[in-house]
Amino acid sequence: MPVISSSYTRLTAVHPALRVTVAAPRSGGGWVAAHDLARGGAAVDAFVAWDAAQVVRDHGRPPRSDVAATLGLHRYLWPACLLFTVPWFLRRRVPRLPVTDVSFHRAAGRMTVRPASFCCLPDDPAARLPGARTVPTEAALREELRAALAEHAAPVLEAFRPLVRRGPRALWGMATDEVTEGLWYVGRLLGEEPRAVAELAALLPGDTAPYAGGAGFRPPGPPAATGCDDPSRSRLTCCLFYTVSPGGGCTGCPRALPAARIGGRASAA
Repeated sequence: MPVISSSYTRLTAVHPALRVTVAAPRSGGGWVAAHDLARGGAAVDAFVAWDAAQVVRDHGRPPRSDVAATLGLHRYLWPACLLFTVPWFLRRRVPRLPVTDVSFHRAAGRMTVRPASFCCLPDDPAARLPGARTVPTEAALREELRAALAEHAAPVLEAFRPLVRRGPRALWGMATDEVTEGLWYVGRLLGEEPRAVAELAALLPGDTAPYAGGAGFRPPGPPAATGCDDPSRSRLTCCLFYTVSPGGGCTGCPRALPAARIGGRASAA
């Protein structure tokens, strides 16, 4: 579906660590199908074990099991959310991608998608194409984006929940953070950070269940006082990386004040 894949091509151009292709889901050989993750069990255990092994390799000690699971969930959700937000941001098109239509090769930084349908605005040239469904306004398109993201994220969050040991509100806070920080980071790479911040604020204003909280950007302060004239936010949830690397916590962590930019965590996704 070129009307969607063109956005992924542009994503890879600015963020080469992630390459998305339109193809059937794959399993094996480093690939994991999202629907296998959503089932929980062995697929999630193996996914989390990869993170635990990476922590041992990089930091010389095993993480707590809930920390490894939290890192694993982050490393799936961060790129998965971009599958939805980037086409919306670039082309005002929202693909519908349930877990049956996505797979992930984390070592290679690759994902496959199989979009069968998408939403767009009535004046979009793609509105007449097969699989297109139009909605009348930008607000309605944002609602479609929130619904598509939730449809994909909900079963994955539920599958990871016993391992991360967090309740539903905390899990949806994590999802809110991943949606926000992923597009914020890519918007900056595209040279459109102010627009990304504004559109994320409209997408996640803080009262759109099941998302817990909102994008929550703070306007830039005077550079002389803050050392930075960029917007900032505090994440709603902590990824627990500080337990792996004391003193090496992420910027924007809710445990740290003041919050700063997101660069460190996003680039590690």
